[in-house]
Amino acid sequence: MIPLALDRPGAVKLAALPPLALYVHIPWCVRKCPYCDFNSHERTGALPEQEYLNRLMLDIEASLPSVWGRRISSVFIGGGTPSLFSPRSIDTLLSGVRARLTLDPDAEITLEANPGTVEAARFRGFRSAGVNRISIGVQSFDPRMLSALGRIHSADEARRAIDAALVSFDNVNIDLMYALPSQSAAMAQADFEVALRFGVPHVSAYQLTIEPNTVFWSKPPQLPEHDLAADMQLAVEASLAAGGYQHYETSAFARPGQRCRHNLNYWEFGDYLGIGAGAHGKLSFPDRVTRHARAKQPNEYMKANALVEQNVVPAAELPFEFMLNALRLVDGFEVQLFSQRTGLPISAVEARLAEAETKGLLERDWKRIRPTERGRHFLNELLAAFLPDR
Repeated sequence: MIPLALDRPGAVKLAALPPLALYVHIPWCVRKCPYCDFNSHERTGALPEQEYLNRLMLDIEASLPSVWGRRISSVFIGGGTPSLFSPRSIDTLLSGVRARLTLDPDAEITLEANPGTVEAARFRGFRSAGVNRISIGVQSFDPRMLSALGRIHSADEARRAIDAALVSFDNVNIDLMYALPSQSAAMAQADFEVALRFGVPHVSAYQLTIEPNTVFWSKPPQLPEHDLAADMQLAVEASLAAGGYQHYETSAFARPGQRCRHNLNYWEFGDYLGIGAGAHGKLSFPDRVTRHARAKQPNEYMKANALVEQNVVPAAELPFEFMLNALRLVDGFEVQLFSQRTGLPISAVEARLAEAETKGLLERDWKRIRPTERGRHFLNELLAAFLPDR
């Protein structure tokens, strides 16, 4: 592997700081799904909504010196199941954010919701609170697949939730999964045909993967063979393209003008302040890029010191971290973005770019660097070219 000799004083020099977003994590859910490796915790009794909101505000206030004077371009409230919180609590949360941070007037504000925890009145309440984008965790419209995934909602509840969301929101995303336990190609195709009939502005399509520290890891289900899963991916991409959706990131499909601005900021290696139990974040400064993390357990988070980790990303690791995000974009990135986000010259990775290009994983010109179709389908192989030396 070609070395990267970048760990020296002054290696990182950012001419300007990237856009800044806010991520808020609400960690509770009704029941943890067997495939889920997110920081989520099953609800037991009433949720401590006000106590948690108070802690979130203290978290923001403690972070102000690191983001002072910067504007927030988007807010994403994720989980867990944030829609378990009442619309009144979400209103209090967003009011508190606006009182402490400078939010762009047209900031995209997303709330994740599960079909089993919402109804039309709650969607109207979330919209009145200031949420302008809703993301619904449908996963499948097939009762057999919902059961196999341990989901608590029914297919009918999913349909009703989408209908209700489309009444209150112009910007709606639904999450769907494929390559599910014992799923056939026809079953996967049927799920996405339902999504197409709803005509939602955005669809996120994820292949089920078995992650450590999940029930599926210890008791793995029978998943479709690799070749069948790859065929499902191609069929999903073709179906959504035919339905007018632009494939702009590995798992993201949007109608024109409806791309998720918050997630684009991640993929373009922008900054984000992460607050809430288990939240992670990335903040840049003129001479360094840092990562931070909060305490994972809700009870621990609500104690005095929520920040449990804060590190400077070594300069030698920045190329990989940048590529890990930017090469997920179907159209890749403009060449100048690498230097703007990492503070390093593009020449630092020239040899590795050439290596990936020779392997047919990447293509480039004077303006843009993008994965080839082969690079998109073998993304791990492409990313391996930018791993820091061990």
